[in-house]
Amino acid sequence: MPVITLPDGSCREFDHPVTVHEVAADIGPGLAKAALAGRTDDVLVDTSFLIDTDADLAIITSKDEDALELLRHDAAHVMAQAVQELYPGTQVTIGPAIENGFYYDFARDEPFTPEDLARIEKRMHEIVKRDLKIEREVWDRDAAIRIFGEIGEAYKVEIIRDIPEGEAVSVYRQGDWFDVCRGPHLPSTGKLGKGFKLMKLAGAYWRGDSGNEMLQRIYGTAWRDKKELKTYLQRLEEAEKRDHRKLGKVMDLFHTQEEAPGMVFWHDSGWQIYLVIQDYIRGKLRQHNYQEVHTPHIIDRSLWEKSGHWEKFSDDMFTTESENRTYALKPMNCPAHIQIYNQGLKSYRDLPLRLAEFGSCTRNEPSGTLHGLMRVRNFVQDDAHIFCTEEQIQDEVSAFIDLLFEVYADFGFDAISVKFSTRPEQRVGADALWDKAEQSLQAVLDHKQLDWELQPGEGAFYGPKIEFNLKDCLDRVWQLGTIQLDFSMPERLGAHYIDEDGSKQVPVMLHRAILGSLERFIGILIEHYAGVLPLWLAPIQAVILNITDRQAEYARKVEESLRNQGLRVKSDLRNEKIGFKIREHTIQRVPYLLIIGDRETEAGTVAVRTRDGRDLGSHELEQLTRALQEEIASRGRTVLEE
Repeated sequence: MPVITLPDGSCREFDHPVTVHEVAADIGPGLAKAALAGRTDDVLVDTSFLIDTDADLAIITSKDEDALELLRHDAAHVMAQAVQELYPGTQVTIGPAIENGFYYDFARDEPFTPEDLARIEKRMHEIVKRDLKIEREVWDRDAAIRIFGEIGEAYKVEIIRDIPEGEAVSVYRQGDWFDVCRGPHLPSTGKLGKGFKLMKLAGAYWRGDSGNEMLQRIYGTAWRDKKELKTYLQRLEEAEKRDHRKLGKVMDLFHTQEEAPGMVFWHDSGWQIYLVIQDYIRGKLRQHNYQEVHTPHIIDRSLWEKSGHWEKFSDDMFTTESENRTYALKPMNCPAHIQIYNQGLKSYRDLPLRLAEFGSCTRNEPSGTLHGLMRVRNFVQDDAHIFCTEEQIQDEVSAFIDLLFEVYADFGFDAISVKFSTRPEQRVGADALWDKAEQSLQAVLDHKQLDWELQPGEGAFYGPKIEFNLKDCLDRVWQLGTIQLDFSMPERLGAHYIDEDGSKQVPVMLHRAILGSLERFIGILIEHYAGVLPLWLAPIQAVILNITDRQAEYARKVEESLRNQGLRVKSDLRNEKIGFKIREHTIQRVPYLLIIGDRETEAGTVAVRTRDGRDLGSHELEQLTRALQEEIASRGRTVLEE
């Protein structure tokens, strides 16, 4: 009879098979009431799941992270039931849990409206209030096809037909409503609570294929309770205010247009931010002994075939023809860097060799996914490839991680999470090489005592990788930096070096980036800071404002002096009221407003005002220059005081 081992190491022995709910009840009535599911032998199961052998078991309640996916999946089912109760004849298709919420795709002749969403959400609350028991049933495949066919669910029939013959079909029932689903699910609809809201409507092709019919998708969000829901909605509202596309227009940074989808038109102010970031990274590369290179934008198809990219990514490449040859705009830089490495014989003494490039890459992203600076078709990476020996792997990876954390701190990010991705199903290279590569990367993570999360099967097709994710001020997580260990591509493209014993060896190749796409990183920065960038990143660091024309000449001298000290400044000498000019430059997020009247002109000073409205009083020009330079050098860790 089963012995159940709980997370605290204690055991409970039963003389008969027991459900997860019965185990929870044996522990205590409070836990039985709170139980939403169980995790047995690392598999999430319903509370009705029967355990008939010895097993490890954790009882899942709303406090557990697993609870969110359960709640969101059940919210999708409750929404589908509400839709079919309100709009008979609507067919349900697929409705998964997703990050922060859920969706369901429906087939219906009439389009849903925002008013419909309000009705559906109200009916969902009614279904939750009914507290319908959710039960799993196992149906014969042919019977499932017949039953769903009889009630007009053609899409469900298609899904069931994809299940191999002879295999049973899992169906979940809540009241009179039922759906094909693997589960698991909550014990009853009442457990869903009130922490959900329907968000928006969208179109979606059946099974994501543009050749199929268009369905109607309803998105929603679901949380443990109303408090969490309110927090999330407030975060969304704040994110809307910080949208980099809106701020980019207000601050005159960039724009996009239909004639060049997924491409960025940088304006002067936006390009200044871009150049500051590029120069900063370039300085770091020099400090860490990287060589900066530049490679062609268009390369013959044959190189992409040799590297393995053509087979994997040709659909995402832009191609062109010339003189009966096919070329591709490069979607990544690694094969081109190997071509530089291959020029001239290399010795073990030449390694490690670090080649860096602000590489312009182009990828044929679907038009529906394009989003300002965050998702573009043409972008520049702070890309680099390190060629080294196997013995040098751990030192190089460790040095890169130190550099990455240093860079993130300078940009104001200190909440960094690490994920380790191992071999995918579709890959190149022998398993023995993958074993060696994965062991090398994990050894570095463990040696540096970093907390990391394993992502099985999420590595690149040529090697495992470590990903670095930063959290912004709205607790949004962005995947940015990466380092990938590659034993395969150098060999495929003929890279080698002469070892100490005179033998020819293939170098290890480390693919690495810190910021990733500069375009995307700038978008993240704009939203993180709501456009209020630290002084060192601000496109215009100070603006000189005269009160009347009498101060114009002195204002020009101030501008020239500050500009000669390397500061990005400009004068606004327009014949406008000083209040108007202050408001305009405050909206544009200029860090310091230097106001000049007759008193300042006579004294050779400036009155300093910050973009958040603080009056810092009068400053002598030399004193102000030193203070601003100190703030820039400290990356905003020190600021100008009164």
